Amino acid sequence: MKPTHTPSPLEVVRNATVDRRNFMRKASLLGIGAAASGVLLTSRPASAAAAAPQVNPYQQQDTTAEIFTAFLIAEDLATTFYYNGLVGSVIQDRNLAGPAGSAAHPSASGNAGNVDYLRAALTEEISHADVFRAGLGLSSPAADPYQTFYFPNGTFNTLPAFLGILNALENAFIGAYLNVIQEMSYKAALARAGQLTGADAKYSANDYEYFAKVAASILGIEAEHRVLGRVIGNENPANNLAYEQLDGIMSIYNGPNSAVAALTPFLTPSTGPGFSLGTALANQSSVSLPVSGSYPTD
Repeated sequence: MKPTHTPSPLEVVRNATVDRRNFMRKASLLGIGAAASGVLLTSRPASAAAAAPQVNPYQQQDTTAEIFTAFLIAEDLATTFYYNGLVGSVIQDRNLAGPAGSAAHPSASGNAGNVDYLRAALTEEISHADVFRAGLGLSSPAADPYQTFYFPNGTFNTLPAFLGILNALENAFIGAYLNVIQEMSYKAALARAGQLTGADAKYSANDYEYFAKVAASILGIEAEHRVLGRVIGNENPANNLAYEQLDGIMSIYNGPNSAVAALTPFLTPSTGPGFSLGTALANQSSVSLPVSGSYPTD
């Protein structure tokens, strides 16, 4: 009899069915679905399209509101992930707080520095979500389109499982931010040429260039998270890449290789147990660590 293979948390996420239709339905509750926005750049007159810089066609379909929505959900997901890592049983690993230790009080046999990496990451992801929430004009996290995120069984129980998901998430975030810098630069070029329509036209070329700058500043932090996760896992060298990668992501909201497609396993109950964003935000002060700085000035 062949032994039964129990998939790892990372395998569960990779094999999860992408329910894009449900994502679009959730986003439409905010009135920012692709149809509602009326800002598909491919609807420009043929003469304008010919003069415009050429990018991935799915990038052309991403509206600013859709982009902000995708990143808000990603940062809420990251907030929920880091909080539950700090309060789950994985925190008692010797590479973190150690046996009988906690995020706020690591034991002598643990590694307080590694714990602080995660505590600071939680604060940073909350701050990033605040930026996109403000960009969408949402009054509070309770108005965010997703309030529950789903992780494979065991994600917060053992260090290999936790770090596997951390690495998968941060690589996806990095790929998404690399893409959005390109997308915002493209929109800036269209704005400067007077070729934006609909809701996207309310922003100037300078606005889009500034959005790209903010995205780059967040990308740097997500890259730090990727490397510090490797530090916690004793992977050497932790800084193993000369350049961060797209991770297969080619657009933000639209298309089969979008950031949305990468996110959807974590929005799907079949992936595993659900964890509340509201719980994470209500209790984050007990485990988070203050950090300095804000997004760059214009």
